[in-house]
Amino acid sequence: MFDWTKSCSYDEAQKRRFHSMARSRLRQLAAELHLPPGTFDIRSNRGGVAVSGEVTLHHTAAYIQVGQFGLSSGHGILIRTCKGRKDYTGGANHFAALTLLDDIPALAASVHAITGVGRQASGEISHAA
Repeated sequence: MFDWTKSCSYDEAQKRRFHSMARSRLRQLAAELHLPPGTFDIRSNRGGVAVSGEVTLHHTAAYIQVGQFGLSSGHGILIRTCKGRKDYTGGANHFAALTLLDDIPALAASVHAITGVGRQASGEISHAA
C-alpha cells in the first residue's frame, strides 16, 4: 500500500510516485462517479522541490485536488463545487484524509455528498449543474 504521508519534500522519487498514484486513484474516482468522458480532466502541478505539488480532477461541477498540504491535520484532499472547468475558486472548501485514496467508494460518497456529482445511494447518477 502506498504511504500517502511520506513527505515529497526534497524527494524526487517519492514525488514521482505520489503523482503517479494520485493520478491513478483520481482516474478510479472518475470511473466510480461515472463521470462522462469530456466532462473532466486530471492534471498535475509538480510544484517546487520543497512541496508535493498537487494532482487535480476538475469536472464541470466538482473540483478534487490531492496534495500534501494538510499533513499535520491529516487532510490532503480538497473537494469543492465549481461552475465549469474554467472555475478555479469554486464553492466552499471541504477537506478529507489522504487515506481515502485507498477507499475509492468512500471517497466517491464524500464527493457526491459535497458536490452532488456521481452515483446516488439509489444508484441513480447525478451530474450536478
